[in-house]
Amino acid sequence: MALLHSSMTATPRAFTCKSVSVGKVASFPPPLVNFASPSSYSPRSLTGVTNNLRLLGVKSNKATTFRCLASALTPELKSTLDKVVTGNKVVLFMKGTKDFPQCGFSHTVVQILKSLNAPFETVNILENEMLRQGLKEYSSWPTFPQLYIEGEFFGGCDITVEAYKNGELQELLEKALCT
Repeated sequence: MALLHSSMTATPRAFTCKSVSVGKVASFPPPLVNFASPSSYSPRSLTGVTNNLRLLGVKSNKATTFRCLASALTPELKSTLDKVVTGNKVVLFMKGTKDFPQCGFSHTVVQILKSLNAPFETVNILENEMLRQGLKEYSSWPTFPQLYIEGEFFGGCDITVEAYKNGELQELLEKALCT
């Protein structure tokens, strides 16, 4: 349940992504992409942040101002996040894009992954407040970026930097990308 700014009107709309309902969210537009079935979805066939947001089936209305009073991690969002995280060997939920990080911590993790020549997908969490809040609950991690490797939460910037320095990250990525 969301409390909307008093000057806004709520128009809940249901939308789907990969045949999974993302839920009713006030004042969000309908999906940009509606995948016919999970079998038609190929995470490797889509590139860029816009497409990653389309994977989630949501796009924020920048004029939307709301405060979450209940859990932002709906069952539908959790299911969608599960599919995005497990559908890619390495995925980074970050502020900005791979090509244009919008915070120093996100930039650091992107540079580390690029230096290791690791293929990875990114999702710009600045595009959607519900996604940003839901991810905090999903990972039980309060900050961004959030790195997932082989469907498991790895950590944020500090953990990634430390693992990079001691060689653990390269080892884990090599193992993940070879399976």
